[in-house]
Amino acid sequence: MANQSIKTLLNPLSKDNPVIVQILGICSALAVTAKLEPAVVMTISVTAVLALANVIISLMRKTIPSSIRIIVQLVVVAALVVIVEQVLKAFAYDVSKQLSVFIGLIITNCILMGRLEAFALNNRPWPSFLDGLGNGLGYGIILIIVAFFRELLGNGTLWGYQVVPQSWYDAGYMNNGMMILPPMALITVGCIIWVHRSKNKDLQED
Repeated sequence: MANQSIKTLLNPLSKDNPVIVQILGICSALAVTAKLEPAVVMTISVTAVLALANVIISLMRKTIPSSIRIIVQLVVVAALVVIVEQVLKAFAYDVSKQLSVFIGLIITNCILMGRLEAFALNNRPWPSFLDGLGNGLGYGIILIIVAFFRELLGNGTLWGYQVVPQSWYDAGYMNNGMMILPPMALITVGCIIWVHRSKNKDLQED
């Protein structure tokens, strides 16, 4: 049981990562990773919504009619997203403005609907919580890696703080403005997928 719980939590971090293995949640990886701070906040938001939604749907799984299960899932996720959005507006207003509509679009994130449908409807609350936590963190790891390189190479900053020394700029160093454009997020994700699959031979296609 303990080994299964560990597997449920840790597999989405690498072997079954929702972004680079299942190729889900790519849209937000392109949209919110120009800077590190919104990527971290989006990670926390998605992880919280996914873990709690998994638990709620798992608790209700035996009472939800099959014909309306998608509607019930959407209502649960939408309610949690509204709560997260209000918390962000109250305690991190500037970041909530940066994320704009993307917090609301968590409702349609295919990672959430996929885990609710494939896991929470068929498992008990604790494994469902671990599955939601693991997939949320697996999604977030990719967002944070992409945001790290995009902000560092594109602006010379991390979390808004200058990290590239002024002496480098004086010597002729220039920020790569292309890194903050959405296509570079896709290319960065592609590079992560390439490195990940080169290290995991079982994921390579013949």
